[in-house]
Amino acid sequence: MRTSRLPAVALAACLALTTACAPMACATTNAAATTDLHLQLPRPTGADPVGRDTLSLVDTSRKDPWVPASGPRRLMLSLHYPARSAAGDPAPYMTKEEAASLIQHKAPATGLTAEAISGTRTYARTGARPEPGRHPLVVLSPGLGLPRAGLTALAEDLASRGYVVASIDHAYESSGTAFPGVGLLTCAPLCDQPKPPEGGQATITKNRAKDVSFVLDRLTGRHPAWKHANLIDPKRIGMAGHSLGGDAASATMLADTRIKAGINLDGTINATLPATGLGDRPFLLIGSQSGHSPGKDHTWDGTWPALNGWKRWLTVAQADHDSFTDLSIAASKAGLSEPGTIAAERGIAITRAYVAAFFDQHLKGRAQPLLDAPTRGNPEVAFHSP
Repeated sequence: MRTSRLPAVALAACLALTTACAPMACATTNAAATTDLHLQLPRPTGADPVGRDTLSLVDTSRKDPWVPASGPRRLMLSLHYPARSAAGDPAPYMTKEEAASLIQHKAPATGLTAEAISGTRTYARTGARPEPGRHPLVVLSPGLGLPRAGLTALAEDLASRGYVVASIDHAYESSGTAFPGVGLLTCAPLCDQPKPPEGGQATITKNRAKDVSFVLDRLTGRHPAWKHANLIDPKRIGMAGHSLGGDAASATMLADTRIKAGINLDGTINATLPATGLGDRPFLLIGSQSGHSPGKDHTWDGTWPALNGWKRWLTVAQADHDSFTDLSIAASKAGLSEPGTIAAERGIAITRAYVAAFFDQHLKGRAQPLLDAPTRGNPEVAFHSP
């Protein structure tokens, strides 16, 4: 396992702990140039306004696997959902403390400020009244060292299309997560240790599978922890993850049959699938063309034959590791993106389109021609059949 502390690199590009990552060839940005940044996410594309809650969960049946002395396993969730109206206060992107920790650990000497990152414009509203009905649930898991906030643009878009979305921060696995009554927990105990835990990164993904199963228990069980849990249709649950979170999607599907469909966004696959694969459950691989075309990542090459349900393997030209998250927006606006990288907004638009199409087809039963073949509207996207 390795971590990065490299000046003048794109925000999140050096966070790729499950994908090869090299320093980016861009000059140091003048700090004054980034002080006045006003960042905003792309507007959601669905018809529904979006509400957002946060939820802290504690699994008293397990000690934290990385810092046992800290007590039980802790998880922090953002819950986005379709709302009746856009009434309510704007949902913050992350706290200033979390943003400062992200910059300190992952993007020092770039000139980015905690105020700019935490003040990123979102479209969800806190306290918004939910749209009535039962909606599919999508769980989102970020990369190791990345905060759940980096998947906000995707979460808001799915919620605007009629999904409940649970984005998870796993304790000691993000750059910094503020837990009520506990304070800020960083990835240092896991990410900065001299060697990975016994069993390597597959051990981390297996623990994430336990985390997700616990979250599903608390969201869909007899006594749910979330006040709007009645919005969730427990028979229509999917999961998507970026980087190690993408690896966790397949690992969780192996352990928990409640998840009916999964997506890996640019993540190396550490969990080996059995000959039976994921049964007949569908799975989508989306990655950068440079890192995940056939022959580029042996873990995708080896996993593909074991996926015996509906499957697609897509790559995006000129994408880098953070192109699938909205952290790419800060990198782009601060002038930190590597020359030739796909525009941040374009990378997010492609990710949103294919993720939504996949879940619309497999959780809502609506056929999506976008998933059948390349289209002229998305020339960056290549379909592979190794």
